[in-house]
Amino acid sequence: MSVAAVMYTDEDVASDRDETAYEKMAAVRDEASDRDVDASEAADATGSQPGSGSAGYEVVSSADAQEYIQREWIDEVVYAGDKSRPGESDAGNERAELLISECAVMGITVHRILDMRSDSFTAKTVERLGGTYVLTESIRSVSGYQLAEKKLMDIIGGVIGLVFTALLTLFLAPAIFISDPGPVFYSQERVGKNGRVFRIYKFRSMYKDAEKHRAELEEDNETDGMMFKMENDPRVLGSGPDGKRHGLGYFIRRHSLDEFPQFLNVLKGDMSLVGTRPPTVDEWNRYELRHRARLAIKPGLTGLWQTEGRSDIKDFDEVIALDMKYINEWTIAG
Repeated sequence: MSVAAVMYTDEDVASDRDETAYEKMAAVRDEASDRDVDASEAADATGSQPGSGSAGYEVVSSADAQEYIQREWIDEVVYAGDKSRPGESDAGNERAELLISECAVMGITVHRILDMRSDSFTAKTVERLGGTYVLTESIRSVSGYQLAEKKLMDIIGGVIGLVFTALLTLFLAPAIFISDPGPVFYSQERVGKNGRVFRIYKFRSMYKDAEKHRAELEEDNETDGMMFKMENDPRVLGSGPDGKRHGLGYFIRRHSLDEFPQFLNVLKGDMSLVGTRPPTVDEWNRYELRHRARLAIKPGLTGLWQTEGRSDIKDFDEVIALDMKYINEWTIAG
């Protein structure tokens, strides 16, 4: 396939931008593994003379790209210009639009290289929003079909999970009440996708006044402060004053039975079956900017660091790394 590389910016533009355009075209030429691309010549409207060039390109036309494309029977055009850049002259824009229109008339496909200078996002896609084409940048590009499939799996899993939760309640409810008379279920505000606050539901595995005593135990926190973990937590049901006696509460937590009521959160749309774990509001308020990306998706009943048997992680940066790995690599299968 013969592909013409066209750098078609204004003559008054600085030369370093010319060099960048050549590099962009070279990347297309060298990395288009799905096509047989033959592109070693460039039509340059920036004032470069025939015979000059860069990045392996030789300039063969310094002004009339349309004439060159027509003469050489080009199949496709890779256009490296800054059509929408502030300060670009109207004349430069008009020439660029004319070239693209003429290619359309001739039935020649045009690939516009967008000016994407930021590498902050790992996924970039061009899409149409309200009649306007926009460049969409995000941590992970997921299709509507993938999201619909994941939502369907959440609904099915949520319904099945609630059935098991009802059965489990028959056994856990009396055990919890006997151990510490009071509510069988526990609810707490948690932070979900992009900072949305919702109320999470669990089987109660701690004494009723557990939250009141958390501040007293902060110095015994075994993590770095962004989350709270204690191996011997005296607030857990049946743990004893020193937290070393493992009773009902530890049984519930060790087998993750306390998580079952969260299937209701899944059905409500607050959570997904698999995702990142939702922090408390206090934890969220202590997050640095880089930590917040872990909630770019819905939180889940379980996450990558739990499914990989890493639930004993105490380094929050390691939690973040595993969460971001899941966000970047998740599939419908989980």
